[in-house]
Amino acid sequence: DMVGMSTVPEVIVANHIGLKCAAVSVITDECDPDNLQPVNIEEVIRVAGKADILLSAVFEKAIEDI
Repeated sequence: DMVGMSTVPEVIVANHIGLKCAAVSVITDECDPDNLQPVNIEEVIRVAGKADILLSAVFEKAIEDI
């Protein structure tokens, strides 16, 4: 299970004003209750940056195919 920080409220607002929407989330930090570790912001930023590159390529290709 994953917990998002803002996707649900944003989708609720979009639906409220009649916008169609889709969501993609990137998991940047794992929280294992059996092995809690402090959040490492440098690692979160590194993972998000890597996802940015990969998702940008996916979205660019998807837009080309539309």
